[in-house]
Amino acid sequence: MLTKTHALIIRTPEGIAFPLLLASPVSRFLAWIIDCVCIMVIIQCIQIPIFLISRLSMDLGISLFLLLYFTISIGYGMVLEWFWRGQTLGKWLLRLRVTDQQGMRLRLNQIVMRNLLRFVDSLPLFYLAGGIACVLSPRAQRLGDLAANTIVIRNPEILEPDLEQLLAGKYNSLVSHPHLTARLRQRVTAEDARLALDALLRRNELDDIERVKLFAELAGHFRQITPFPAEATEGLTDEQYVRNVAEILFRDTPDNKKNRTASAAS
Repeated sequence: MLTKTHALIIRTPEGIAFPLLLASPVSRFLAWIIDCVCIMVIIQCIQIPIFLISRLSMDLGISLFLLLYFTISIGYGMVLEWFWRGQTLGKWLLRLRVTDQQGMRLRLNQIVMRNLLRFVDSLPLFYLAGGIACVLSPRAQRLGDLAANTIVIRNPEILEPDLEQLLAGKYNSLVSHPHLTARLRQRVTAEDARLALDALLRRNELDDIERVKLFAELAGHFRQITPFPAEATEGLTDEQYVRNVAEILFRDTPDNKKNRTASAAS
């Protein structure tokens, strides 16, 4: 559901609503300019070997340059959006991210589709077709987004809630395994971490059954990402497990600092 504040509202089966702020056409254009500069820098780096090849064969040099130009200009977005989970350098600097239309992580075929259609969006020049589509679309989607069922969202810098009040006063058995906590921080996405924190903040708004189901799903998800030994999780409810995970991800405790130092040293 789209609201007047240009936010896409995703509702979980448990009845929790999570807004995804849609990126404006202006911010997307600025991110595109940054990415264009990056692409031009990469292309400049390959011009020297192409020039040397052109001295031997002009036709071969031109053909190779055109092939590499197309590969870099299209592959830049594909590679970064896949490995950086929906971000290029321009999007990262402007805190933008590409996601599935339902707020899920991008699939490879979606990334390929939206980047291959950049050529159509750029017609006749300066992304005019894509810009018009982005302005007219209720979800600010260019033609490539419409074909791939993707959206570009904005991740504004959010002030953290009072984590001391939320997480303090309880022993966290997971922090006794620094190599696993480091692995957890590395593997958990920003979206999953925020979802866990939002669930903890809104837990009192849920019915008992919905609350149990939600934390069971979240705990199961985090257990699959990084399994902890039985002695670290014995006796923990699903909600306590998610709280411990959130503390590892968000709270800068002395134990976490020590664990990060130990992980870096190893």
